[in-house]
Amino acid sequence: QVQLVESGGGLVQAGGSLRLSCAASGRTFSSYTMGWFRQAPGREREFVALINWSGRYTYYKDSVKGRFTISRDNAKNTVYLQMNSLKPDDTAVYYCAADSRARVTITASAYDYWGQGTQVTVSS
Repeated sequence: QVQLVESGGGLVQAGGSLRLSCAASGRTFSSYTMGWFRQAPGREREFVALINWSGRYTYYKDSVKGRFTISRDNAKNTVYLQMNSLKPDDTAVYYCAADSRARVTITASAYDYWGQGTQVTVSS
């Protein structure tokens, strides 16, 4: 079993920055693909970014490319999402997820472990 705990959310003005963290339990974290997803009120959960087990491959939703950066520190069992130039449309609950089969996929159903989510609110 893997437990994921997100932190770092909050209220920020448009143009500002936040850094989300996701701390994972378990010794096999370093072999998992990790992803960030988000869900705004009244909308479906959507993919934001992923990083493969080694950190050498990342992939982003088009609308966050150049603004968000995903990274991981396997020694600390933590994955990060640095969010810059935030926009009101980025407002959502952000979830960290882990794929124990280490696939590289943006499909939420492929991820078998999820955190509880952290709220990000961007004011205009």
